[in-house]
Amino acid sequence: MIERYSRPRMVAIWTSAHKYEMWLKVELLACEALVHEGEVPESAFNTIRSKARIDSDRIDELEKEVKHDVIAFLSSITEKVGEEGRFLHMGMTSSDVLDTALALQMREAADILIEDLLSLLELLKEKAGQYKETVMIGRSHGIHGEPITFGLKIALWYAEMERNLVRIRQAKEVISFGKISGAMGTYAHLSPSVEDYVCGKLGLKPEPVSNQIVQRDRHAQYLQTLAMIAASLEKFSVEIRHLQRTEVLEVEEPFEAGQKGSSAMPHKRNPVGSENISGLARVIRSYASAALEDIPLWHERDISHSSVERVILPDSTVLLDYMLCRFTKIMRGLVVYPNRMRQNLERTGGTLFSQKVLICLIKKGMEREEAYALVQASAMQVYEKGGSFKDVLKEDGQVSSFLSAKEVEACFDPKQYLLHIDRVYKRVFHE
Repeated sequence: MIERYSRPRMVAIWTSAHKYEMWLKVELLACEALVHEGEVPESAFNTIRSKARIDSDRIDELEKEVKHDVIAFLSSITEKVGEEGRFLHMGMTSSDVLDTALALQMREAADILIEDLLSLLELLKEKAGQYKETVMIGRSHGIHGEPITFGLKIALWYAEMERNLVRIRQAKEVISFGKISGAMGTYAHLSPSVEDYVCGKLGLKPEPVSNQIVQRDRHAQYLQTLAMIAASLEKFSVEIRHLQRTEVLEVEEPFEAGQKGSSAMPHKRNPVGSENISGLARVIRSYASAALEDIPLWHERDISHSSVERVILPDSTVLLDYMLCRFTKIMRGLVVYPNRMRQNLERTGGTLFSQKVLICLIKKGMEREEAYALVQASAMQVYEKGGSFKDVLKEDGQVSSFLSAKEVEACFDPKQYLLHIDRVYKRVFHE
């Protein structure tokens, strides 16, 4: 999965080599802090810093023997450093390294996702402006309701993704915590000042209280946020899929030169990109559920969360990065058919203006229940027999006793649905 959906920048964050670099960074800063505390000779630290190098193959080789990744890592570093390597990891437990480094990786991934979101938001704003007055039918339950504009639909997507931008920034802050508090989190063998030093240098905050780990509600919130963003992308993609149906065909995914839609039916142009996004959103939602399962661990910790996170964190961030980029590409090349939108507006013989007629009758003095029944009966006649809703109303004696032909005509002006769109746009785009 990672290979198919990966982009190099995001994948690089989750490579073993980068993970080990983050581990080494944490270890060196902790050792440096102990120099300031008078616990480690400065000369020993200088030797460690100059000689410490990552050898992923050697770490893997050692791990096969010791069955412990952090011990294998430390042994590999010590082989290169020599006897001064004994000053590494003093008073620390594995999770001090693992959880603090993991926060750095998750933060790096969040930064890429934030960039993706900003690019998509810029494009959505452009498209919302382009189609601001492109009138189309609005639907509820999949049934024609009243006119909207395609730009308004995209503006709604923009507002939702702007909320998602806030969420991912919050999630980034929530996971930007480290811990160097030792086994059980009591600082029994390290001063809290070491933790302050390490976290400060890394741009993290010290976990206010920890046991042996940073608590996994932080990670769960991060994954829930990724799942929400994925769900939003699926929502937009489902809309495109519906609007591309042959019977509707108001918008269409870009269909590139040489692309094939079906192995059997050469005429097919399928919304495969949007369908792909829908499917991957399900995967990320399942990972968010797994992250919730990681919260209740035994006592001060077990490691049942560790194996889960090795899958869900790389996969979720890589997949969402891919989904955001692919949806941005779909939107950039989206084909819009305003003529078809106008045709679909006319499919129901003008019955979409029924509420306007209802309101006009009420304002003229007709009781609401009577007006509703009258307008509904006229609409049902058009549904069942065809024809023009406007003509049926003009020929109805009860309607004409309240509304003139000119007043009936006025009810059928689609521009009335654009009266307040500028105000909505100002709210959405903060103009």
